[in-house]
Amino acid sequence: MIWCIEDDKNIRDIEIYTLKSTGFEAVGFSNGRDFFKALETHIPELIILDIMLPDMDGVEILKRLKQNSKSSDIPVIMATAKGMEYDKIQSLDLGADDYLVKPFGMMEMVSRIKAVLRRCHTAKENSILKYGTLSVDLEQHVVTLDGERVMLTYKEFELLRLFLTNIGTVFTRDTLFSQIWGEEYIGESRTIDVHIRMLRHKIGKYGEKIETVRNVGYRMEAFEQ
Repeated sequence: MIWCIEDDKNIRDIEIYTLKSTGFEAVGFSNGRDFFKALETHIPELIILDIMLPDMDGVEILKRLKQNSKSSDIPVIMATAKGMEYDKIQSLDLGADDYLVKPFGMMEMVSRIKAVLRRCHTAKENSILKYGTLSVDLEQHVVTLDGERVMLTYKEFELLRLFLTNIGTVFTRDTLFSQIWGEEYIGESRTIDVHIRMLRHKIGKYGEKIETVRNVGYRMEAFEQ
């Protein structure tokens, strides 16, 4: 679903018509108030945001979007007036993904939307680690095993992330303390062993892949299909 925030009804109607005719679902809003009310119950796939709006400008809306964890990841394309270089720079600095300079062609708009969505989907895919049927979402801090949620503590999650991003690498206990607990942490090696044991238990059959390297530390073995 693409949301178009544009106070000019003629432009808004053309944008929505074009998007629907090219395979997208789309709705329009004429002001920030209605947009934020809708955002309470729905999350769009992408937002086209005009800077000049009657109740609050697009830059202010963009700020609020990026400051809220529920909406900060929504891709935003800003619509700026020709010659307003500062608006473009400010929008990009605040986290906008792209911009369109008015007046812009409808097919250019569609092309920009597709490009931004491709980039965002690729970034999302790269944030998920796969190890057989074990999945680790690095952005959401969610681990699933065979499609079921696995509840890990923060330290267990960080241990699993470190192992999966360094398959085959042996980590000494000192290195694990430094990487996970912090360089200033002073603790017993048994702390590592306890966390490893709990992690192995929680990730089921994949726990066996966390190998104990005698007198050294631990490593994650490569997954074999």
